[in-house]
Amino acid sequence: MLIAHRIALDPNNVQATYFARAAGTARFAYNWALAEWQRQYEAWKSDNALSRPSQMALRRQLNALKRQRFPWMLEVTKNAPQMAIIQLGQAFHNFFAGRARYPKFRRKGVHDRFSLTNDQFRVDGSRIRIPGLGWVRMRESLRFPGKIMSATISRVADRWFASITVDTPDSSHLPQAENQGVGGVDLGVAALAAISTGEKVLGPKAHTALLGRLRRLSRSLSRKQKGSANRRKAKARLAKLHARIACIRSDAMHKLTTNLTRRFHTIGVEDLNVRGMMQNRHLARNIADMSFFEFRRQLAYKADMRGGLIVVADRFFPSSKLCSACGHKLHELPLFVREWTCPTCGTNHDRDVNAAMNLCNNAVSSTVSACGEEGSGLSRKTKTKPASVKQEVSFFLLSRNEQV
Repeated sequence: MLIAHRIALDPNNVQATYFARAAGTARFAYNWALAEWQRQYEAWKSDNALSRPSQMALRRQLNALKRQRFPWMLEVTKNAPQMAIIQLGQAFHNFFAGRARYPKFRRKGVHDRFSLTNDQFRVDGSRIRIPGLGWVRMRESLRFPGKIMSATISRVADRWFASITVDTPDSSHLPQAENQGVGGVDLGVAALAAISTGEKVLGPKAHTALLGRLRRLSRSLSRKQKGSANRRKAKARLAKLHARIACIRSDAMHKLTTNLTRRFHTIGVEDLNVRGMMQNRHLARNIADMSFFEFRRQLAYKADMRGGLIVVADRFFPSSKLCSACGHKLHELPLFVREWTCPTCGTNHDRDVNAAMNLCNNAVSSTVSACGEEGSGLSRKTKTKPASVKQEVSFFLLSRNEQV
């Protein structure tokens, strides 16, 4: 199993300058190879006698001419341009396979990164050895045991990070879930997540909280003259604030997903149409600030590591309109209605908690028995096979739903 550990680096001025040069070399090689690929591809379409472009041919072509035309590329590790062209070849492979869009040119300040193969660097405790540079301090040591495959050095705002990929023998480096039964999670805007146990997790809403400062720095950047030192400083301050917002959001998301996968073996979630929800101009900013897609992604791989199961309800599953006590379904439930009373059984429901309980019930009904065998239901299931669930837990959930 391939796992990447992203670690902050602590380089000095000389090392940071080397990183910037290597990232610039990788970016130049990628853009050169992309332009050359497009030129050779057009020539191949008009004359089939020519060879079709490939990343291996482009690497040989660059190696033959870089000493005469681009001698500055020799000042950094050879992996920087080579891996960039290999990544371009993988990008075209994904494009022709229909898994990605057409590759675009990399931009300075946005795609500042370069990659290393496992034979070009070495990790020793809290430091990493970069070819042509030496040892660079890391803020923490590598946590995952296994064979080191590759590393990517990247810059976010004014900080450098090393993403080290490790091939672990299995995914058992995390303890198994505590098996507190089956849980349902409903994502929202007012609260980040509502859990079927009645808990509500308020999101940090970092973008909303720092929106005023973000606007001030954006206005300050727009007033600076292009190419000036003041514009470069203002751009760095704005990038640093954007990185802070992303870190706050990522921290809250990791804590929430880790807590859920640690507690519940089986978790029911909803397949949200995030792209369609973003079309609502009144809610688009708040929805983007909650990171629904990132929540789903982290929940899936962490549950897989702990041997858990994620049950995804259908996109049209009426989680909010359905009464979790008697099963009565409302015809309409406007978004501004946060609480409602079931006309059949008279149960008063919180909209988000009721939706989470319905997702929990859907996850329970998606299995044939309480012993974890897969069965039919209104959901799509991941490839992770669920482990055994105690009979008492499922009986408790069903009894609780009957008593509500």
